[in-house]
Amino acid sequence: MTAEFFFFVALSFILTHELDAIKQREWRIIPLTSFLNDRLGYLVFTVLHVPLFLILFWLLFSGDSLNLSLMRGLNIFFVIHLFLHLLLIKHPKNEFTNALSWLLITGAGISGGVSLLI
Repeated sequence: MTAEFFFFVALSFILTHELDAIKQREWRIIPLTSFLNDRLGYLVFTVLHVPLFLILFWLLFSGDSLNLSLMRGLNIFFVIHLFLHLLLIKHPKNEFTNALSWLLITGAGISGGVSLLI
């Protein structure tokens, strides 16, 4: 299996985590959005993912081949993201407490780490 394969596994985990993050109201624990009420937090958090994903996919796939520098940077982010969730595990508004949420978070971090090591 290749580094690209593990990158796509990590990307799949993180994108699915973002779906779960809406259910778990992740905006409540992100410093830039934690002050928003749930209605506005949901709106801001969800809508901001459209340009985020657009930029991500455009930069990854707009050339003749996969953007390997961005892939490496995202893999590093996937690992850091896991540690950020571990740091926030005791946050009073953290709702990532079930096995599925942690499977998605750790799956992205571990797969990104494996991709970096290959």
